[in-house]
Amino acid sequence: MTLLQFDFSVLGISVLAGILGSLLGLGGGIIIVPTLTLLFHIDIHYAIGASIVSVIATSSGAAAAYVRERMTNLRVAMVLELATTAGALTGAYLAGQLAVRWLYVIFGVVMGYSALMMFRKRHQIVGEEIIAAPWADHLKLHSSYYDEAAGREIVYRVARTRVGLGLMYIAGIVSGLLGIGSGALKVPAMDLAMRLPIKVSTATSNFMIGVTAAASAGVYFARGDIDPFIAAPVATGVLIGAVLGSRLLGRLQSATIRLVFVAVLLWVSGEMLLKGLRG
Repeated sequence: MTLLQFDFSVLGISVLAGILGSLLGLGGGIIIVPTLTLLFHIDIHYAIGASIVSVIATSSGAAAAYVRERMTNLRVAMVLELATTAGALTGAYLAGQLAVRWLYVIFGVVMGYSALMMFRKRHQIVGEEIIAAPWADHLKLHSSYYDEAAGREIVYRVARTRVGLGLMYIAGIVSGLLGIGSGALKVPAMDLAMRLPIKVSTATSNFMIGVTAAASAGVYFARGDIDPFIAAPVATGVLIGAVLGSRLLGRLQSATIRLVFVAVLLWVSGEMLLKGLRG
Protein backbone atom coordinates (compact mmCIF):
# COMPACT_ATOMS: atom_id res chain seq x y z
CA MET A 1 0.00 0.00 0.00
CA THR A 2 1.39 3.41 -0.99
CA LEU A 3 1.47 6.36 1.40
CA LEU A 4 -1.33 8.08 -0.55
CA GLN A 5 -3.54 4.97 -0.41
CA PHE A 6 -2.84 4.66 3.31
CA ASP A 7 -3.78 8.31 3.91
CA PHE A 8 -7.08 8.06 2.02
CA SER A 9 -7.98 4.73 3.66
CA VAL A 10 -7.30 6.09 7.13
CA LEU A 11 -9.13 9.35 6.28
CA GLY A 12 -12.28 7.47 5.22
CA ILE A 13 -12.33 5.26 8.30
CA SER A 14 -11.63 8.29 10.50
CA VAL A 15 -14.70 10.11 9.13
CA LEU A 16 -16.83 7.15 10.23
CA ALA A 17 -15.04 7.11 13.58
CA GLY A 18 -15.75 10.82 14.03
CA ILE A 19 -19.47 10.36 13.31
CA LEU A 20 -19.80 7.47 15.78
CA GLY A 21 -17.57 9.18 18.31
CA SER A 22 -19.60 12.39 18.36
CA LEU A 23 -22.94 10.53 18.38
CA LEU A 24 -21.94 8.25 21.26
CA GLY A 25 -19.63 10.55 23.21
CA LEU A 26 -16.77 8.06 22.92
CA GLY A 27 -14.24 9.99 20.90
CA GLY A 28 -12.88 8.65 17.63
CA GLY A 29 -10.45 6.36 19.44
CA ILE A 30 -13.06 3.66 19.95
CA ILE A 31 -12.76 2.91 16.21
CA ILE A 32 -9.31 4.32 15.42
CA VAL A 33 -7.22 2.20 17.80
CA PRO A 34 -8.56 -1.23 16.77
CA THR A 35 -8.63 -0.24 13.08
CA LEU A 36 -5.02 0.94 12.98
CA THR A 37 -3.77 -2.06 14.94
CA LEU A 38 -5.90 -4.83 13.47
CA LEU A 39 -6.32 -3.64 9.86
CA PHE A 40 -3.14 -1.64 9.19
CA HIS A 41 -0.89 -3.54 11.66
CA ILE A 42 0.40 -0.38 13.29
CA ASP A 43 2.01 -0.67 16.74
CA ILE A 44 -0.62 -0.01 19.41
CA HIS A 45 1.44 2.77 21.03
CA TYR A 46 1.45 4.77 17.75
CA ALA A 47 -2.25 3.95 17.27
CA ILE A 48 -3.03 5.29 20.74
CA GLY A 49 -0.95 8.42 20.03
CA ALA A 50 -2.95 9.10 16.85
CA SER A 51 -6.15 8.37 18.74
CA ILE A 52 -5.31 10.94 21.41
CA VAL A 53 -5.07 13.57 18.66
CA SER A 54 -8.34 12.32 17.12
CA VAL A 55 -10.13 12.61 20.45
CA ILE A 56 -9.19 16.28 20.67
CA ALA A 57 -10.48 16.71 17.09
CA THR A 58 -13.78 14.98 17.95
CA SER A 59 -14.30 17.26 20.93
CA SER A 60 -13.48 20.36 18.88
CA GLY A 61 -15.87 19.37 16.08
CA ALA A 62 -18.89 18.37 18.17
CA ALA A 63 -18.71 20.27 21.45
CA ALA A 64 -19.67 23.69 20.09
CA ALA A 65 -22.85 22.38 18.45
CA TYR A 66 -23.95 20.52 21.60
CA VAL A 67 -23.35 23.57 23.82
CA ARG A 68 -25.39 25.73 21.42
CA GLU A 69 -28.27 23.22 21.53
CA ARG A 70 -28.13 23.12 25.39
CA MET A 71 -27.49 19.36 25.43
CA THR A 72 -24.14 19.76 27.21
CA ASN A 73 -24.33 20.24 30.98
CA LEU A 74 -21.39 22.61 31.46
CA ARG A 75 -21.55 22.58 35.25
CA VAL A 76 -21.35 18.79 35.38
CA ALA A 77 -18.50 18.83 32.84
CA MET A 78 -16.42 21.32 34.82
CA VAL A 79 -16.85 19.43 38.10
CA LEU A 80 -16.06 16.02 36.64
CA GLU A 81 -13.14 17.24 34.51
CA LEU A 82 -11.09 17.78 37.66
CA ALA A 83 -11.12 14.03 38.28
CA THR A 84 -10.67 12.91 34.67
CA THR A 85 -7.67 15.18 34.06
CA ALA A 86 -5.90 13.81 37.13
CA GLY A 87 -6.70 10.28 36.00
CA ALA A 88 -5.46 10.96 32.44
CA LEU A 89 -2.03 11.99 33.72
CA THR A 90 -1.86 8.83 35.82
CA GLY A 91 -2.88 6.64 32.89
CA ALA A 92 -0.43 8.23 30.45
CA TYR A 93 2.41 7.42 32.84
CA LEU A 94 1.23 3.82 33.38
CA ALA A 95 0.95 3.23 29.60
CA GLY A 96 4.72 3.22 29.29
CA GLN A 97 5.04 0.60 32.04
CA LEU A 98 2.61 -2.07 30.76
CA ALA A 99 3.18 -4.80 28.16
CA VAL A 100 1.37 -4.35 24.83
CA ARG A 101 -0.85 -7.44 25.22
CA TRP A 102 -2.21 -6.14 28.52
CA LEU A 103 -3.23 -2.87 26.85
CA TYR A 104 -5.37 -4.92 24.44
CA VAL A 105 -6.91 -6.94 27.28
CA ILE A 106 -7.67 -3.83 29.38
CA PHE A 107 -9.21 -2.17 26.32
CA GLY A 108 -11.45 -5.19 25.66
CA VAL A 109 -12.60 -5.59 29.25
CA VAL A 110 -13.48 -1.88 29.59
CA MET A 111 -15.49 -1.92 26.36
CA GLY A 112 -17.39 -5.09 27.28
CA TYR A 113 -18.29 -3.81 30.75
CA SER A 114 -19.54 -0.50 29.35
CA ALA A 115 -21.72 -2.26 26.77
CA LEU A 116 -23.37 -4.55 29.32
CA MET A 117 -24.13 -1.71 31.73
CA MET A 118 -25.71 0.41 29.00
CA PHE A 119 -27.78 -2.50 27.68
CA ARG A 120 -29.23 -3.15 31.15
CA LYS A 121 -30.68 0.38 31.24
CA ARG A 122 -32.28 0.31 27.79
CA HIS A 123 -35.90 0.44 29.11
CA GLN A 124 -35.35 2.85 31.98
CA ILE A 125 -37.10 6.23 31.81
CA VAL A 126 -35.29 9.41 32.84
CA GLY A 127 -36.70 10.97 35.98
CA GLU A 128 -38.75 7.93 37.03
CA GLU A 129 -36.91 7.77 40.36
CA ILE A 130 -35.96 10.74 42.57
CA ILE A 131 -32.63 10.33 44.40
CA ALA A 132 -31.40 12.69 47.13
CA ALA A 133 -28.41 14.61 45.75
CA PRO A 134 -27.07 17.27 48.18
CA TRP A 135 -23.85 17.87 46.19
CA ALA A 136 -25.76 18.32 42.94
CA ASP A 137 -28.25 20.63 44.68
CA HIS A 138 -25.45 22.76 46.15
CA LEU A 139 -23.53 22.96 42.86
CA LYS A 140 -26.76 23.54 40.86
CA LEU A 141 -26.07 20.68 38.44
CA HIS A 142 -29.70 19.91 37.56
CA SER A 143 -30.83 21.14 34.15
CA SER A 144 -33.01 20.50 31.08
CA TYR A 145 -32.73 20.35 27.29
CA TYR A 146 -35.05 20.30 24.29
CA ASP A 147 -35.25 16.84 22.69
CA GLU A 148 -35.90 17.32 18.97
CA ALA A 149 -36.81 13.66 18.43
CA ALA A 150 -39.29 13.62 21.36
CA GLY A 151 -40.57 17.12 20.56
CA ARG A 152 -40.50 18.33 24.16
CA GLU A 153 -38.34 19.76 26.96
CA ILE A 154 -36.66 17.08 29.08
CA VAL A 155 -36.05 18.06 32.72
CA TYR A 156 -33.57 15.93 34.69
CA ARG A 157 -31.88 15.81 38.09
CA VAL A 158 -28.24 14.86 38.66
CA ALA A 159 -27.51 12.26 41.36
CA ARG A 160 -24.50 10.61 43.07
CA THR A 161 -21.96 13.34 42.29
CA ARG A 162 -19.28 11.80 44.55
CA VAL A 163 -19.65 8.41 42.86
CA GLY A 164 -19.38 10.19 39.51
CA LEU A 165 -16.12 11.86 40.55
CA GLY A 166 -14.61 8.50 41.53
CA LEU A 167 -15.68 6.89 38.26
CA MET A 168 -14.32 9.85 36.29
CA TYR A 169 -10.87 9.42 37.84
CA ILE A 170 -10.92 5.79 36.66
CA ALA A 171 -12.18 6.96 33.26
CA GLY A 172 -9.27 9.37 33.05
CA ILE A 173 -6.80 6.58 33.77
CA VAL A 174 -8.36 4.50 30.99
CA SER A 175 -8.10 7.48 28.63
CA GLY A 176 -4.42 7.95 29.36
CA LEU A 177 -3.75 4.21 29.02
CA LEU A 178 -5.73 3.52 25.86
CA GLY A 179 -6.18 6.83 24.05
CA ILE A 180 -9.94 6.40 23.73
CA GLY A 181 -11.14 9.67 25.25
CA SER A 182 -12.58 7.60 28.12
CA GLY A 183 -16.10 8.22 26.84
CA ALA A 184 -16.61 4.46 27.09
CA LEU A 185 -16.68 4.95 30.86
CA LYS A 186 -17.79 8.57 31.07
CA VAL A 187 -21.07 8.01 29.25
CA PRO A 188 -22.11 4.99 31.39
CA ALA A 189 -20.98 6.80 34.56
CA MET A 190 -23.15 9.82 33.82
CA ASP A 191 -26.00 7.75 32.39
CA LEU A 192 -26.10 5.01 35.03
CA ALA A 193 -24.62 6.46 38.23
CA MET A 194 -25.46 10.16 37.88
CA ARG A 195 -28.83 9.61 36.11
CA LEU A 196 -28.26 11.98 33.18
CA PRO A 197 -30.25 11.31 29.97
CA ILE A 198 -28.24 9.44 27.31
CA LYS A 199 -28.14 12.47 24.97
CA VAL A 200 -26.89 14.75 27.76
CA SER A 201 -24.32 12.13 28.77
CA THR A 202 -23.11 11.91 25.17
CA ALA A 203 -22.93 15.68 24.64
CA THR A 204 -21.23 16.32 27.99
CA SER A 205 -18.74 13.52 27.35
CA ASN A 206 -17.87 15.09 23.98
CA PHE A 207 -17.15 18.37 25.73
CA MET A 208 -14.95 16.69 28.33
CA ILE A 209 -12.92 14.23 26.25
CA GLY A 210 -10.86 16.89 24.52
CA VAL A 211 -9.61 18.30 27.83
CA THR A 212 -8.86 14.82 29.17
CA ALA A 213 -6.97 13.86 26.01
CA ALA A 214 -5.01 17.11 25.96
CA ALA A 215 -3.84 16.39 29.51
CA SER A 216 -2.18 13.15 28.41
CA ALA A 217 -1.17 14.17 24.85
CA GLY A 218 1.98 15.93 26.07
CA VAL A 219 3.19 12.73 27.72
CA TYR A 220 2.68 10.72 24.51
CA PHE A 221 4.37 13.41 22.40
CA ALA A 222 7.40 13.54 24.68
CA ARG A 223 7.67 9.75 24.49
CA GLY A 224 7.61 9.85 20.67
CA ASP A 225 4.32 7.93 20.34
CA ILE A 226 2.62 10.54 18.12
CA ASP A 227 3.61 10.02 14.46
CA PRO A 228 2.41 12.98 12.32
CA PHE A 229 2.07 10.77 9.20
CA ILE A 230 -0.50 8.68 11.06
CA ALA A 231 -2.07 11.37 13.24
CA ALA A 232 -2.69 13.92 10.44
CA PRO A 233 -5.17 11.91 8.28
CA VAL A 234 -6.78 10.52 11.44
CA ALA A 235 -7.39 13.96 12.96
CA THR A 236 -8.68 15.40 9.65
CA GLY A 237 -11.15 12.58 9.07
CA VAL A 238 -12.37 12.51 12.67
CA LEU A 239 -12.96 16.28 12.67
CA ILE A 240 -15.10 16.04 9.52
CA GLY A 241 -17.05 13.10 10.99
CA ALA A 242 -17.55 14.85 14.33
CA VAL A 243 -19.17 17.87 12.67
CA LEU A 244 -21.51 15.58 10.70
CA GLY A 245 -22.37 13.48 13.75
CA SER A 246 -23.19 16.51 15.91
CA ARG A 247 -25.99 17.39 13.46
CA LEU A 248 -27.59 13.96 13.82
CA LEU A 249 -27.75 13.49 17.60
CA GLY A 250 -30.81 15.65 18.28
CA ARG A 251 -32.82 13.90 15.56
CA LEU A 252 -32.22 10.34 16.78
CA GLN A 253 -34.25 8.48 19.40
CA SER A 254 -32.40 7.86 22.68
CA ALA A 255 -33.06 4.11 22.41
CA THR A 256 -31.38 4.05 19.00
CA ILE A 257 -28.28 5.79 20.32
CA ARG A 258 -28.06 3.33 23.22
CA LEU A 259 -28.33 0.26 20.97
CA VAL A 260 -25.68 1.58 18.57
CA PHE A 261 -23.45 2.29 21.59
CA VAL A 262 -23.83 -1.29 22.83
CA ALA A 263 -23.25 -2.85 19.39
CA VAL A 264 -20.07 -0.86 18.73
CA LEU A 265 -18.61 -1.58 22.14
CA LEU A 266 -19.31 -5.31 22.00
CA TRP A 267 -17.65 -5.65 18.59
CA VAL A 268 -14.56 -3.72 19.63
CA SER A 269 -14.37 -5.56 22.95
CA GLY A 270 -14.35 -8.95 21.26
CA GLU A 271 -11.74 -8.00 18.68
CA MET A 272 -9.33 -6.48 21.19
CA LEU A 273 -9.71 -9.30 23.74
CA LEU A 274 -8.88 -11.85 21.04
CA LYS A 275 -5.82 -9.85 20.01
CA GLY A 276 -4.59 -9.54 23.59
CA LEU A 277 -5.21 -13.14 24.66
CA ARG A 278 -3.48 -14.51 21.56
CA GLY A 279 -0.41 -12.51 22.47
